[in-house]
Amino acid sequence: MRRRSNEETSYDQETRERFGSGNGAFGFGAGGHGLPYVFAVLVGLAVFIVGRLVFVQVIEGPTYAEMAKQRRTNVIAIQARRGTIYDRNGNVLAMSEECYDVYCNPQEITDVDAEARLVESWLGGDVQTYAEHMRESSTFAYLVRQADKEAAESLRKDLIDGQYAGVYLLGQSKRVYPLGNVAGQILGMVNVDGRGISGIEQMYDEVLSGKNGQIIMESGRTGEPIAGGAYEVEDPINGDDIVLTLDKDVQMFAERQMEEALVKNKAKSGMCMVCDPRNGEIIAACSTPYIDLSNPDSMPPEKMSEALNLKLVSSSYEPGSIFKVLTSAIGIESGTVSANDYFTVPPTMYVGQDLVEDEDGRLETMDMNLREVLRRSSNVGIALIAEEAIGADALSQGIEAFKIGHLTGVDYPGEAVGLVKSRADYDPSSVGSMSFGQGVACPMVQMVRAVGSIANGGELRIPHFVMSVAGENLDWSCNERSVSTSTAAKVTDMMRTVVTDGTGESAAVDGYDVAAKTGTGEQAKNGKYIKGRYLASLIGFAPASDPEVLVYVGLNETPYMSYSSAGPVFSAIMGEVLADLSVPSFSRGL
Repeated sequence: MRRRSNEETSYDQETRERFGSGNGAFGFGAGGHGLPYVFAVLVGLAVFIVGRLVFVQVIEGPTYAEMAKQRRTNVIAIQARRGTIYDRNGNVLAMSEECYDVYCNPQEITDVDAEARLVESWLGGDVQTYAEHMRESSTFAYLVRQADKEAAESLRKDLIDGQYAGVYLLGQSKRVYPLGNVAGQILGMVNVDGRGISGIEQMYDEVLSGKNGQIIMESGRTGEPIAGGAYEVEDPINGDDIVLTLDKDVQMFAERQMEEALVKNKAKSGMCMVCDPRNGEIIAACSTPYIDLSNPDSMPPEKMSEALNLKLVSSSYEPGSIFKVLTSAIGIESGTVSANDYFTVPPTMYVGQDLVEDEDGRLETMDMNLREVLRRSSNVGIALIAEEAIGADALSQGIEAFKIGHLTGVDYPGEAVGLVKSRADYDPSSVGSMSFGQGVACPMVQMVRAVGSIANGGELRIPHFVMSVAGENLDWSCNERSVSTSTAAKVTDMMRTVVTDGTGESAAVDGYDVAAKTGTGEQAKNGKYIKGRYLASLIGFAPASDPEVLVYVGLNETPYMSYSSAGPVFSAIMGEVLADLSVPSFSRGL
């Protein structure tokens, strides 16, 4: 047997020498540290895993559980019945009726083409669009919102008879307007989700809409309900009914009169407001164009915004000569002018750099008091009185007292403030031009409130559309005054003269004592007034001795003066309202 030499080494020895032995780095011999190191690594790994499990299951567990629950839960809204809107006499103006939302679970559809054709045959629409929804990867897709009740129920019967699956009906309600386009701007629109987006529907959306309910159902991966899974129904809370101050007969009459007036007077647009000056209740209001809420798609898209806005509230205009009523009242109230003071009024005068003249073409100098100025609607006369007697301070304070340039608080969305100069911003032409309604702009609801305070003995009222909500009358009280009772009475008497013997003769109503004022304001474009294009307006109230009705009429961009255009429309509407409200008449002059 051959012995190995000392130089030869065994494989075992070579290995021991290479990796060390006894106390080597990875050795397990006496004095080695390998085992404790590995043990420490294993313990650390175990601690990490346990910590991660605790974090996921305990700390983030509820979050993941909620996410899982949401993935397997379908929530379907149940619309609350929206409150009904009535006029002051109990006539329904807007109501909700039953309908169906038609939806599908694409995971359950058995025959896409057949079911899409069936939906189209009963509900109209596009069969290809229905088919696309039925092929979606989701478990819920709307097919038709607010479908007609009878048609939707017929569809359901055919689906059952044909043993089709995956298309369902969900009971809902939709808004209907029995009178079509009557008071459309005032009522406003509701979107497909039952939320008010304009008019009273928007302004009172919170009380009208109530609170929607919901159906919560637990479903599997493909969308089918889980047997024994969670299923919960939360019933909706219906909205409250509201009663408007509108009279639907007066509203219909006013709208018809304004449409006819546009054609007859070649006006671009028109607006009208009828109210009770004693309490601010708006009996009728409109501005053209009108919108048919039962068929809004009939309105050209470019006209939709205009049709949904009541210009009396949302748009500002230079009021023109009806502002002379306020200037006269300011002069008397401030003590700077007496009703019997006479002024020498030339045919023309400069207001700043602008030459002012009267519309009647007067060529001679005349002595006039305030009554004569209003009777003739003299621009020169009122500008002269404003500059020489009233003055800038009193005029500015008086305009503030009438709240021109301030929100009225009318319950209609989008009320404009207007453009009224502060006293510090007056220039040399401000006093003269503002005295007859130029250089100042406001929504006409502000003029209705201001002149209404003259009719109401100087007490300002808040114009409003809603009388009661859920049977409770709303409080529209206002403890502000524009002028004294004495001043209001004096100005009212002057306004009588405008109708009996002045520019407002066409506004007379047989058998009634009417106080009114005409206005023919030039319209500005690119900073310049356009001759022959007017805002012809007339505002007045009756009976003058104890006013119950105030009417404002405005025809925008008409070539005709107020007495021949707005006057006859005012007379027709005022006469209708007085008769409709059974206001006693008497023979004038007695």
